Amino acid sequence: MIEYRDVGMHYNDDTQVLHHINFTINDGELFVLVGPSGTGKTTALKMLNGLVVPTDGNIYFDGKRIKEYDIQKLRLQMGYVLQNISLFPNLTIEENIGIQLEELKRPAADRKQIAADLLNTVGLPAEKYAQRMPAELSGGEQQRVGIIRAIAAQPKVVLMDEPFSALDPVSRHNLQDLVLQIHQKYNSTILFVTHDMNEALRLGDRIGVMAEGDMQQIATPQALLDEPANDIVRSFFSGISKTEKPVVELLKQAKTCTVVNEATAKTLPQVNALISTADLVTTLREHPDGVVALSSGSLIKITMNDLLDFLAAGGEALV
Repeated sequence: MIEYRDVGMHYNDDTQVLHHINFTINDGELFVLVGPSGTGKTTALKMLNGLVVPTDGNIYFDGKRIKEYDIQKLRLQMGYVLQNISLFPNLTIEENIGIQLEELKRPAADRKQIAADLLNTVGLPAEKYAQRMPAELSGGEQQRVGIIRAIAAQPKVVLMDEPFSALDPVSRHNLQDLVLQIHQKYNSTILFVTHDMNEALRLGDRIGVMAEGDMQQIATPQALLDEPANDIVRSFFSGISKTEKPVVELLKQAKTCTVVNEATAKTLPQVNALISTADLVTTLREHPDGVVALSSGSLIKITMNDLLDFLAAGGEALV
């Protein structure tokens, strides 16, 4: 577990960047910090791996204060993905992916196999991409490599700081899918920073909304839309339509899907409860055994037949 306790940050001129924020990130959670630029999101993220030191309060990682860790050993337990991917230009893709594994003294054969497996997982065939140099890849391909490099050593935490903000909408959507896939497959604890409200709603198990250096609200995506804590949160998400309920909620209400336990849920890909019908259709085509979503505290299994039965019975098509 990660815990921020009364964490603040100010500069010598008394400019306050963070105003004593408090929040926790549970093991295996995808937690999103969202808010306008300049609200302290990235500062809060960088405090977790020691790139920024808070002037007030403490951050705890696995019950121990960050300041008590050896900083290099701490960072080896964390993956880091930036907007500017920062692949090493003089190393091959395979070598880039294995850089943290090398620091951990993993054998060369292991590094090679892990890099190949991860490349294949994200649709970059190892036989084609492993020996390429970063300059030979597109921006989206480089970002995929940046993501799998961050998880290659199976770190306890992955930090993602505005990783997709410079990409086109299609690439961004595909990489969001990749983050959800990785989160589901490896049960990674992820702290994700973005200024994009739609991205936050699509990815987050929970979302922390920041403004003016303060934490305004922490809630699930649906709760943020249904019950904004104040005018700042309400204004930030005002562009999100609430005229139609998400298709997952409609399926649940129509009882055309199945409530499952955690053991069953872990065997299926997980989707966000706010997924659109179009995205749900695409995902179900790729996963014929079904997907699972967390809706109002219940784990819901959805198959293509469930969706088709719902629509055939006169349910709303939100495509």
